[in-house]
Order: sequence, then structure tokens, then C-alpha cells
Amino acid sequence: MEYRTLGRSGTLVSVHALGTMTFGAEADEATSGEIMNAYVEAGGNFFDTADVYSRGVSEEIIGRWLKEHPTEASQVVLATKGRFPMGEGPNDVGLSRRHLRDALDASLRRLGVEHIDLYQMHAWDAVTPVEETLRFLDDAVRAGKISYYGFSNYLGWQLTKAVHVADARGYTPPVTLQPQYNLLVRDIEHEVIPASLDAGIGLLPWSPLAGGWLTGKYERDVEPTGASRLGEDPKRGMEAWEARNSDRRTWRVLDALKQVAEARGVSQSQVALAWLAGRPAVTSVILGARKISQLEDNLAAADLTLSEDERQVLTEASAPEPDDYPYGTAGVAQRHRAVTGW
Repeated sequence: MEYRTLGRSGTLVSVHALGTMTFGAEADEATSGEIMNAYVEAGGNFFDTADVYSRGVSEEIIGRWLKEHPTEASQVVLATKGRFPMGEGPNDVGLSRRHLRDALDASLRRLGVEHIDLYQMHAWDAVTPVEETLRFLDDAVRAGKISYYGFSNYLGWQLTKAVHVADARGYTPPVTLQPQYNLLVRDIEHEVIPASLDAGIGLLPWSPLAGGWLTGKYERDVEPTGASRLGEDPKRGMEAWEARNSDRRTWRVLDALKQVAEARGVSQSQVALAWLAGRPAVTSVILGARKISQLEDNLAAADLTLSEDERQVLTEASAPEPDDYPYGTAGVAQRHRAVTGW
């Protein structure tokens, strides 16, 4: 297992993180325990959860596992998130000092720990001043409740604003950002990745397999059925079948992915994960699994190194569309090449 620094911090985390959104929902406690055991045995050391995953049950399952496995627990880098509602009151949501105080303490209780390594803001809050959020996080670091903090689902300008406010106020700086990123979703390359590189922020991509699309289990114009996320609900969330099936780019990407995977004799999932782990600013790719077999296949990507030609095939096939200025070909040329006559 490869290890990388958590952003600009000195803490090392495995290149594949264990995402636990399925714990307590699609994976019961026994299966969740087996998944954690297998992940740690493979050399993984980075658990990612959130208070809203199964309404706190994911954190509780992890907390019981940590208590039952003290030796392994001592090596785990633990990350969770707060921001979304966990109660019915008007202050039971957001990034205010009041809500984050309660959310962090509740996460500590559910996880059965006195300290969390990485506390992440699950989404931007347009109501709370960023200074209030950052001051709380700085206080939490100084109080020893957290070591580091980061963000999730922030836009480029939101990340940059938070970074510069923290610097101007002398607060502890953020170290990570958790965005959606995969071969089918690359729009963060326009603004978010440049902002992250500029600030030394480590990316923790979620949905690296695009909700199952990059595993190769879906066929063009064949609506999925059976025991899979989209089989149970084809209209599910951002990975909904109809919209992606009708997008010609989806099948261009999947064809390229299949080509590379078959030539290497590995799964399409492994190729997609290896491509993502090699992208700029990526610290750790978050793996989600409902069963052991999925996790084992995904973890095998740690041993896969793509050639430059293979990376190029995938990168070109998955190029974001449309090609509109100030992004796309013209924008990139203007920003990254010498322009004469100006």
C-alpha cells in the first residue's frame, strides 16, 4: 500500500481511504466489520465517515470496531464530517460555532474517541460567515479535539476564500478537500484542482467509480435491474441511469476504460482507480463498498501502475465537455502557453 501526506501535514495516509457511507445501511454491522478488517489487513489506515451517514450509525459501528481492535485502532487516521441536519431545530444544521460544537462532540461520543484526526465541513454554508467557522476549527485544534480540518464539496472560490481568511487571521490552515472526481466527472479540473494545488490542499475524491458506472456492469440502452444501486433505483442521485446512458461521452469513456482493462487483464474498476490516484493533488481515493468482494477488487488497484499511453487514452476519452471559454482548449491555451502580441 502506498502512503501519502495528508495535504501539507506530516500525517501519512494510505492512497485508498475506506469510505463508510454504506455502514448501517447497505452493509450491516457484521459486514461492515469484515470490510474494516480486510481494509486494515491490506495496509489501509484511513477511515472516512460523517455524522449523517445512516444518521450516526456509521460512526457508532466504527466506534465499536475501534474499541474491539485497539492495536489496529492505534494506526487508524480517522476522518468525519459535520454540517448537515442531525436534529429538527433551526440551529441543528450549518457551519455555525453553535452547530459545529454540538456536531463535533456528538461525533466524538459516537466514535468513542477523545480526538479526531481530520474534521471536515461537509458543504459550504452561505449563512455563516467563514470567519466564524474557521475560528471554531482553530479552537478545536488548539483544544486537542481535532488535529486537522478540511472541506467537502467546496467550489474553487470558496476554498480559496477559506484558505486566505485562515492565513490572514493566523488560524490553523485547512489541509484537505473532498470533491466528487472520477473519469466521468472532471469539471473540478477547471477551478478546484488549481485552487487546491495553489494552497497545498490534498484531494480526497469521493465516488471514484461514478456510482458503479466505471465498474463495467452497465450496458448501453439496457436499464439496470437487480441488486445494485441503480437496479434498485435507476433514478438514484447524480449517477441516475437515464441521463448518463443518453450521454455519448459516457460510452466513449467506458469503451476506453474497457480497452485498457482488457489489455492489462485487470478489472475496469482498478483501471479507473489507478487513473484517479495519479491525478494532480490527489492524496487518497475514497473507496466505498457494500461487500468484501467489492473492496478486495478495488484495493488491488494499489498494485496497478498505468503507462503514460494508457493514461493518455483515458484522459483524452474523458475530456470534459462542453469546450467553452474560459475553460476548454482556448482557455487552457491562454493560461498555460506563451501568448505573443499582447
